[in-house]
Amino acid sequence: MNKHNISLIGFMGTGKTTIGKILAEKMGYDFVDVDEFIVKSEGRSINDIFIEEGEEYFRDIETNALHKILEGKNQVISTGGGLVLREENRRALLEGSFVVALKASPRNIYFRLKDCDERPLLKGAHPEKTIRTLLHKRYQFYNKNHMSVATDKLSVDEVVEIIIKEINK
Repeated sequence: MNKHNISLIGFMGTGKTTIGKILAEKMGYDFVDVDEFIVKSEGRSINDIFIEEGEEYFRDIETNALHKILEGKNQVISTGGGLVLREENRRALLEGSFVVALKASPRNIYFRLKDCDERPLLKGAHPEKTIRTLLHKRYQFYNKNHMSVATDKLSVDEVVEIIIKEINK
């Protein structure tokens, strides 16, 4: 385990970006969002990549982006919700960072994301059902971590403090 990088994993809407930015600031680390890294390097949105190239292509560039990012140090890394689907990515995260899984109930995730148009996997007729299905499929992967925090009933600052306390043990 490498504590020079902290990776936040979890389903979309669990707070990875919001918590990650504040955690990075408090620790004096750089904040790196894997999806933003991909958007910059590809010159197009995640949505466009999914539409034009498909999910498998996106997962390939996501894996490459993760490896490049993990070469750095003193970073808080916010991963995309599906990054953990590949064994190679899970292994790289666990070896190259302190992995924190952020968790939330399907209902809370739905309410956090219901007005967001930039989530390609939630474009269907029943987004809450899709969230439950995807969470069920990904549950085992989100449990491959060094610690996990349920974000449902905690403020952002409380989650950040819990993570910092654990890292400083």
